[in-house]
Amino acid sequence: MDTDVRGRFFGLRPQNDREVVGHNVILSEAKDLFRNRKERKLQAMKNRKYGKPLGNLLAIKSDFFEHNDKMLEMSARQADALIIQKKREHCKICHAPIEGEPLYKSQRMEYYLCKKCGHLNSAKEDTEDFANRVYLEDTYENNYSEEDRERYENRLNTIYIPKAEFLLEELKKDGLSKEKIRLLDDGAGSGYFVGAMRKLEAEASGIEISGAQVEFANRMNGEKILSQADSVDIPGILKSTEANVLSFIGVFEHIINLDEILEAIKENKNVSYVYLSVPMFSMSCVFEASHQKCYNRHAGGTHTHLFSDESLSFMADRMGFEELASWKFGSDMMDLYRMLCVSLEQNGNAALKDYFAPKFLKMIDELQLTVDKNEFASEIHLILKRK
Repeated sequence: MDTDVRGRFFGLRPQNDREVVGHNVILSEAKDLFRNRKERKLQAMKNRKYGKPLGNLLAIKSDFFEHNDKMLEMSARQADALIIQKKREHCKICHAPIEGEPLYKSQRMEYYLCKKCGHLNSAKEDTEDFANRVYLEDTYENNYSEEDRERYENRLNTIYIPKAEFLLEELKKDGLSKEKIRLLDDGAGSGYFVGAMRKLEAEASGIEISGAQVEFANRMNGEKILSQADSVDIPGILKSTEANVLSFIGVFEHIINLDEILEAIKENKNVSYVYLSVPMFSMSCVFEASHQKCYNRHAGGTHTHLFSDESLSFMADRMGFEELASWKFGSDMMDLYRMLCVSLEQNGNAALKDYFAPKFLKMIDELQLTVDKNEFASEIHLILKRK
């Protein structure tokens, strides 16, 4: 499309009959492009599930309420590590230039919304130096003190069994029975998701950088379910694995060399499905930006960028995959509830907090479902299928 025609497409009136024809052709092609893109998105979203009851998640996440000041200090140290990094020049996902003014600022960090794919990017780059400061220098004991099997099982059953059930149900609908699944979980952490899959009688194993977490996971499950893998070896493992399903539960947002990981998945034709859980640019970001004395669970800390439906679609296309099914549910209302409770406590209004809390909790699931259905929720579980 030449410059003159492009200019007229974006609002200038055609000057003669020939230009009218060209103008109309361009408009028609553009409408078809946008219509096809919208139809593909709507088709994928037809198999989108919304909402998940809060259940006893508040008890599991009680540290966010009870230790706000301690967690805020931890987040500040992580922000210190990010602020000293180089400026982010390009979008983490589509590599478009980061331009214009930041959308907002929270906990001293500015955030930019990519104009091409809608991905939320921090102003500073997540580098190897940043990762070394916030991950490797952290001790396992500071962040993972669950030495109790009952607490481990409770977390596995409450949070991870539903994730596993969703994957198994959707793969079965697509013709892949549980007996044919060979799943490898990357960034397997303490082994919750692998443990959930195995509990539901699917073949699953995992790899994890932290040797301490691998030891903990294997001990809690009573067998070897995870193996330790150094970060430099993970692309090669993903490129050569015979697994037909890869899972990344809360992992992609932490990967420094994401392009290398995506390329490894693309090249390994054994992998037919990828299962992701990632944080989304959502309502929680607004709550966090407006409550700066409360711990930022979502944007900030080790989350230097957040996904959008568009950036996920762009990323899937780069790998040669497309959306098979998704489940969108967030913790936005829990974040709002937490921030209001913490703020009331901070302002000396504990009695009002105690009066407000049970009333809000009665409607929290209904409020969150509204956020989920309006596509502004803090989390998505996404199953991708190779094209």
